[in-house]
Amino acid sequence: MEKILIINTGGTFNKVYNPLTGNLDINPKDNALKSIAKHWLTQFMVINIIGKDSLDMTDEDRDEIYKTIKKYDYSKIIIVHGTDTMDQTAYYLDFKDLKKSIVLTGAMVPYSINPIEATANFASAYGYLCAVKKNGVYIAMNGVTGDYKKVIKNKEKGYFEGSKQFTFS
Repeated sequence: MEKILIINTGGTFNKVYNPLTGNLDINPKDNALKSIAKHWLTQFMVINIIGKDSLDMTDEDRDEIYKTIKKYDYSKIIIVHGTDTMDQTAYYLDFKDLKKSIVLTGAMVPYSINPIEATANFASAYGYLCAVKKNGVYIAMNGVTGDYKKVIKNKEKGYFEGSKQFTFS
């Protein structure tokens, strides 16, 4: 099995309740990923960068993700990302033509509140990454995986779905 690089950028996946402010804050550590990965046989390298809600992400942040990908010699990468601008980051990375297989995933509900969705999305990203044969940028969310141009967040329904032209790579 190839080694997989996981880039943890923040997002709802990593939010935890702050009892002092009553807010859901992004945990800058990889506690959720450590909790998931400890049950797996595969070795992951996890890098924590940015630590933002995706609504606050900038192109400078996307460039930091790009530079992190370029820095490491991994051909398979999972990016844990917020769901609101996941598509923008996917587009940014696709435009860079990295010649790697990259899957973005996240969660609508924080792992710390209910770990089921975050774990399922991460597992889907991992499974898709292991099976995909072509380099490219993909999204794995809510049981739907595929090319980022065809897996979209339906903001009216509150989940991701495949577009009408959806096909698996």
